[in-house]
Amino acid sequence: MTEKKNSSETTMLQPDETEQVIVESAVDYPADNDKTVQTSKSKKRKSKLNLDLYIKKAGVYYKVLKKVPFVLLGTRIKARKQNYVNLQKQLNQARIPVSHEMYISNAIFYSILAGILGAFLGLFLTYIIIELVGLPDKLTKLTFSPSIAFLLSYKEIFIAFFITIVFIVGLGGLVYNIFMIYPGFQAGERKSKIDMQLPYAVTFMYALSKGGMNILDVFRALAKSEDTYGEASKEIDAIVRDMDYFGHDLRTALTNASETTPSDRFQDLIYNLLTVIDSGGNIPNYFRDKSEQYLVRSEVDQKGFLDTLALLAESYVTAFVAGPLFIIIMGVMMAVMGSGTSTMVYAIIYAVLPVGSLMFVVMISIITPTEMGEPKLLNTRMVLDHGIPEVPGYLLPVYDENGEPVGETQEKARERDYFESFIKSKKWLAIKNILKNPLAPMFRNPLATIAVTVPLALLVVGVPLMMNIHSLTTPALLVDFIDDKLVFAILLVIIPLSIFFEIKSMKKKKLESNFPDFLKKLASTNETGMTLRDSIKLMAKSETDALSREVKKIWHDMLWGIDINDSLVRFANRLRTQVITRSLSLITKANESSGDVGEVLIVAARDAASEQGMRRERSMSMMIYIVIIYISFLVFVGVIYVISTTFLTEMAAAGKQMAASGGQGGFLGNFDLNAYTQLFKHAAIIQGLSSGLMAGAMGEGSVMAGLKHSTIMIIIGYVIFTLFI
Repeated sequence: MTEKKNSSETTMLQPDETEQVIVESAVDYPADNDKTVQTSKSKKRKSKLNLDLYIKKAGVYYKVLKKVPFVLLGTRIKARKQNYVNLQKQLNQARIPVSHEMYISNAIFYSILAGILGAFLGLFLTYIIIELVGLPDKLTKLTFSPSIAFLLSYKEIFIAFFITIVFIVGLGGLVYNIFMIYPGFQAGERKSKIDMQLPYAVTFMYALSKGGMNILDVFRALAKSEDTYGEASKEIDAIVRDMDYFGHDLRTALTNASETTPSDRFQDLIYNLLTVIDSGGNIPNYFRDKSEQYLVRSEVDQKGFLDTLALLAESYVTAFVAGPLFIIIMGVMMAVMGSGTSTMVYAIIYAVLPVGSLMFVVMISIITPTEMGEPKLLNTRMVLDHGIPEVPGYLLPVYDENGEPVGETQEKARERDYFESFIKSKKWLAIKNILKNPLAPMFRNPLATIAVTVPLALLVVGVPLMMNIHSLTTPALLVDFIDDKLVFAILLVIIPLSIFFEIKSMKKKKLESNFPDFLKKLASTNETGMTLRDSIKLMAKSETDALSREVKKIWHDMLWGIDINDSLVRFANRLRTQVITRSLSLITKANESSGDVGEVLIVAARDAASEQGMRRERSMSMMIYIVIIYISFLVFVGVIYVISTTFLTEMAAAGKQMAASGGQGGFLGNFDLNAYTQLFKHAAIIQGLSSGLMAGAMGEGSVMAGLKHSTIMIIIGYVIFTLFI
């Protein structure tokens, strides 16, 4: 059979050679007996290959164009190297693998592109202003002295020049400044992530070195655990790389790492490690002490973070609950009395409330220590693939240019039929599993609910709107018609999302809360002389908590012939939480290195308990502020409810009485009670959605966790203004 050519290989050939490859590789694919269909397929493949060729050429030209600034300015930038020492340091700390000369050249290149785009935007805006909108009177009626009066004939050119220059300088300068700021920002992000993961990375090094592994092997093991220890692992990987690829000794590699790391704590760890190595000190004891020290510092950092969150919560309640409420009341009073307009009230409700709340949520997300999210699956030595297989390549039918089978035998056809029957059975089992538990994807990933709820929400709003579009002749009628439907659509999206998220979150919290006790029990049984396998066997017999079922699965895996490390890794892959993955990765590495995991189990239990304790402390500390947000929301809704049912109602009644008596209604004659009631209902719903997201961001560090609060507040506001007003 002719060897199959892939698209990346054929795109490097000349056009006439490409046609030849297409003809040759067509042998590898099942051919249709209809030659017209074969010709059509051949043309499609040829056009695809030509498109790939053009894309590759365009990429080459783009790369060459990018290097033009470096060719022109690289020497000058390099000559002024002392001016960019800080930039080069930030690039190293951010792990951006580019020299400062190339980076600045890229900044100049993209700034020029942005400037060109700004020129087009400026000319387009000038055309709109001059030709479509028209110049303001203040510009068209300008007068100058007779000596320079001729300049008035070119005022359009001056305006176009001014706007274009502003856009060129603005966009170009913005892009250049972003390039200059980005390395420092990225280095700061890496610093936070290193500091967050460093206590657990040091614990990992302590456990392995305690088991007898030398420092170099410890570094290599940690460098391979990037999915578990994140940026801390990357810093160690830089040390390993210096030794493996650049031939540096351990001391030089450690010195280089301490000079390029953005984290002061990691730098302190490396400096002191150099001292311990030079003095012949006890490295495991050093790692143990540092691990305890960094855990204490993490707890101190969390207390400072919680104080900052408390300040933000109080600021939010003042600025975006009490403040807008006061301004809304004053604006309504002024509008009703005829001394103002409702524009300020509309701006507060539809712009200030959502935008201000979003700013606070983003601010909290920025200052919150970033978690690594759901961990990646750990590798096992025994691969158990339960997916749907494919027919092996050697069993696939092969056809010649005339569509006749080549090398087909009865044995080959029979084996292919066996595989195809097996594949059909696997597909049918997969379909049965989906039908048996259709909500499983949503439990695994709550965002999957959006694929169902968003189309339903669009139907809830869109279908009635399309059916009644001809009767909705004014914006007021349109708003009245879709008002309730928009609320139902929002609830239709966020209620299932919040339910599945909370179910997954509660399950995760239960498992993680029981996990430190599981490790402590393993450690205590290991101290009595039992092996890790026997300890798990003993614990699999008990039904004490939510983790017991998973422990039984570990034991069943071992009974079925999977070794203990793979069984523990499969356990971690089923639960997919950072605490469990990190701890079991530590235990399996220690078990591989020495088999003595007693001390490691104690350390892992301590770390897991420490992290759980910090989470509980945050939850308890922020609970009072979540309650304050609820109270402030209820006060907000209550006040505008009272205004709607008392003051505004009386104003509307007074206006009707004056109109009935035949007098001029004055400012009360144009008063629309329904419009203000609807406005206040929107204020309650927007405030409820915003306050709920804020509560989730503060209490649990997740906007998704705030959806349940938003749902409750939206329903409260909607029910009050729908049923009681």
